Amino acid sequence: MNWGIIATGNIAGKFAKTINAMNAEGQSLIAVGSRDISRAKEFAESYGISRAYGSYEELCSDKDIEAIYIATPNNLHYENALMCLEHGKHVLCEKPFTLNAADAEALYRTADEKGLFIAEGLWTRFLPLYHKLEEIVKSKRYGELRHARCEYGFIANGKRRERKFRSELGGGALYDIGIYNLGFLQAVMGGEPTDFDSKVKFNEYKTDEFGILQLYYPDGKTAQCLQTIGLDIERRAALYFDKASIYLPDFQGAYSMTIKADGEEQTLSFPPEINGFEYEVREASECIAKGKTHSDIYKPEDSIALARLLERIRGKWGMEFIRGKR
Repeated sequence: MNWGIIATGNIAGKFAKTINAMNAEGQSLIAVGSRDISRAKEFAESYGISRAYGSYEELCSDKDIEAIYIATPNNLHYENALMCLEHGKHVLCEKPFTLNAADAEALYRTADEKGLFIAEGLWTRFLPLYHKLEEIVKSKRYGELRHARCEYGFIANGKRRERKFRSELGGGALYDIGIYNLGFLQAVMGGEPTDFDSKVKFNEYKTDEFGILQLYYPDGKTAQCLQTIGLDIERRAALYFDKASIYLPDFQGAYSMTIKADGEEQTLSFPPEINGFEYEVREASECIAKGKTHSDIYKPEDSIALARLLERIRGKWGMEFIRGKR
């Protein structure tokens, strides 16, 4: 399948490396688009891309491109995804899919109407380890899952800090990395929390720098997560069942987990073939080949529910409602 990339940042570079490593599987990266033609050309040269465009519209107009990966700032995702769909392109959009649930619903509805595939590129949800965890939870082999926790933090300085936090770009720790926490909890808890408590610390940009969430689910199940762009915190997670506990040294990379049950330990490993992005690419390609407009691994209702939860949390924090650009 022929891919194009919108934007040239770090995450776009990771995606480019992934596609280039999947050439034997029929994946080809043929074009990149930027609002700065010099940056597009530089990116194209770095990753062996044959076509560079100085606008996103030019990229979308390339008739040889079948699918587009969107790697722009959060506030542009809705606008860019809609433009791709209107040009007849399939879409894989970097997380967060949109900055509110209504925009997410609109994009999935438009894709259905046009018969095009679209998905939120929350790449962790496509990892083999997540599939195994969901299987364990559903099987109840260790009884009920009672509690889960996860945490993630890093430090950003200079221009990177500004980019991560600026309100007009859809910034803040919750949108940037809290979505990984909540995506993980959604996968293992199997739905939306009925309620939550939280603590938040704001920064000079008036966006969230540090947040702790205590989430409440049906049947008394609970979860806790911490996200911050200001402290270096390992991406650890744990699940507590009636008869066992499962520990993940890195729930985002999610390449191994240790199960402790009946006084014994078992470590399961799921090393990536490339860098972890390959699983979302394969899922998108397989769905497109089958004429499907969405994934059955990470479904539209999951993506919309996650957007709705982010909205609820930000609303409780008194943060402004953000609508995608039209």
